[in-house]
Order: sequence, then structure tokens, then C-alpha cells
Amino acid sequence: MSVELRPLGVNCNIACQYCYQNPQRDAGNLAKKYDIEKMKAAVLKEGGPFVLFGGEPLMLPIKDLEDLFAWGYEKFGQNMVQTNGTLINDEHIALFKKYRVNIGLSIDGPGELNDIRWAGSLEKTREMTAKIEAIIPKLLREGLKPGMIITLHKNNATEEHLPRMHQWLKELDELGIESARLHILEVDDPKIQEKYALSEIENIKAFLSFATLEKELKNLKLDTFTDMEHLLVLQDDNVSCVWRACDPYNTEAVRGIEGFGESSNCGRTNKDGIDYLKADKNSYERYLALYYTPQEFNGCQSCRYFAACKGQCPGTSADGDWRNRTEHCDVWKSLFSQLEDHLLKKGVTPMSLHPNLPHLEKALITSWSSGFNLSLRQQIELMKAPQKAPLNS
Repeated sequence: MSVELRPLGVNCNIACQYCYQNPQRDAGNLAKKYDIEKMKAAVLKEGGPFVLFGGEPLMLPIKDLEDLFAWGYEKFGQNMVQTNGTLINDEHIALFKKYRVNIGLSIDGPGELNDIRWAGSLEKTREMTAKIEAIIPKLLREGLKPGMIITLHKNNATEEHLPRMHQWLKELDELGIESARLHILEVDDPKIQEKYALSEIENIKAFLSFATLEKELKNLKLDTFTDMEHLLVLQDDNVSCVWRACDPYNTEAVRGIEGFGESSNCGRTNKDGIDYLKADKNSYERYLALYYTPQEFNGCQSCRYFAACKGQCPGTSADGDWRNRTEHCDVWKSLFSQLEDHLLKKGVTPMSLHPNLPHLEKALITSWSSGFNLSLRQQIELMKAPQKAPLNS
């Protein structure tokens, strides 16, 4: 579970053309004020620790950042921040070191490959990208190891761009970067979709190229492939939220807190620009429906990867309707198939090809129908010891 603390909501100093938060900005839902004490109380209610999130959280004044980080360090022994990196300066670095702040950086590549993370003009955008590229080795020299979030699109992951992306990741690996998460572009604007989204074939080729590259890297791990393999071998307690049967009205993995302590959900499920208040309990109708709905109607019926994938993130559902499976279904199927072959060559039978798969699927359906959301590993343990009451994950 991640407690996302968003003092400034979706306010940001740049304007990424594909940002999933753009519907909120377009609707004018921008926070201008916040109450630090109310946010702290809300974090304690959620149980913390928190990740400072946005928009761009480093738009906060330094004194307020230090207030939150000092409090977070005192209460939880650590802090986290997710940032585009363009505002990081020496004062921020001093705070990161003093208050044990783990840093997530969002950047899509070097130079012009990062151009659609727009800063108002091409000149300013390139300047901002150069600043982020320069801050990465500086953070590492200061003993801070940022994790990376990289979104794949036509500007950085088509066949012509992949060699440079691979070289960049090799350079990050040599510097000592240890983790990166690859995202398929999530957009809700048809014009942006047409302009920047990769085709299914392009996405598959890009991901497979990164899977091959990962074998050459010494330090850097791409969590997409690790997560998917862990799902296939039933060791999925720590996989990313997109594989965990997320309820879009009560996102378990993201417990959002806004500037005055209001509860909110993961912004990826927000398609109409409104920050709905978090529902008071979880519900799993999406996954029950997907299991029974034929694939030709955007369901997952009879898909051998359903127990692993679960229709993937509701924020990427086909036609923007959370009841549907992900619009990137063919991409994930192809990658799961590749991982199946990899496991079989190692003498491991993946869950998706195991004769007991139907029993596991029915057990998941029973758990969801009862309001419980177990990992595959937990579900298998429960099946082995049916006298145990299920624990809500």
C-alpha cells in the first residue's frame, strides 16, 4: 500500500502532453492551498509512510517540504517523493539526505526522446531534460539512488529510437541506477493517442527488446518482467498494483490524501476530471465480470493468463470503461507467452499451464465474491489449508 500525499493536487510545472492527470487540469480542478496539520492527521489515520506526490510536489516551498520530511522521518524513519526532477536543487538534495528520502524520477529518455514531457517551448523542454540528466549522477554521488519511471511512446520506443534508449539504460546501469519501471502510454485524448501511442506490435517489440537488454545489465532491473514472472510462479506478494485486482473506487495500492486531508484514489482511474472521494470498502465486480465475459466483448473468459493479469489496470481499460479488460491485452498476452517459454526451458511449469489452474481461478472468484483480495501465493496457501479463514490483503 502507498499513501500518496498530494498537497498541491495535480499542479505541475511542466505539461506532459500525455499525462493521465490532464482531465483534472482541463476541468479546472487545481489545488491552491493546503493544511499541513490536516494532511499529517490523515497520514496517521492511513498508517503511513507516505510518498509525496503530484502533479509536481517539489513546487512546495522548501520550508513546507522540510516540515513534512522531518515529520515523516520522525514518524516512519523514511520518506518518499515522486518527481519530474526539473526543480531539484542543492537545498532539495540536502533535505533528501537529511530525512532519508527515497526518490522516484519520471523521465522518458535522453535529449529529444523526452520532448513530449513538455515545458512550454522546445528550448525550455530540452533545457529541463538536460537538467534531469545532469541531476541523476549528482544524486548518485550524494548516495541517493533514484528509481526511474519511463513511459514508452512513439517519441522514444519505435524501432529507430530503441538503440538510443538501450544505450541510455546501459549508461544509467553503469552509473548505478538499480530500478526502472516501464509504462505503456496511458492517454484519454484520441488526438494524443493517435500522435504518440505505439501500436500493439511496436509495444511488443519494444518490451521484448528491453527484456533482452536487461540480461546485459549489471545493476538495473526492469520491474515489469520481474513482476510477470513472479505472477506465473505464484510468488506475487510484492508485484505492482496493476496486477492486483484494483477497485477503481477504492484503490487499495494508493491511499490518496489531498491538501486538506481528503481521501482520494489513484489518479489513473480518474477519467472525467473529478476527484471522487474514496469508497468506504472494496468491491471486486470488475474481476467477477471479466472472468465470465467473453473476450470478444472485452472480457477475459477462458484466458489462461487471467489469474495472473486480472484484466490489468482499470485505468487502461478498453474504451475508458473500468468494467472492460485493458486495451493492451495483446501486448501482455505476448509477453506472458514469452515468459512461459522461458520458464519451461528452466524446467518450471508456469501457473498458466498448470492443470490446477481452473481450481485456482474458482478460488479467486470465491474470494472476490466474499470481499477478499488475496495474492496468488496467499490463495494457494488457503487452498492447501481450507480451515483457515481468509485474510484481507
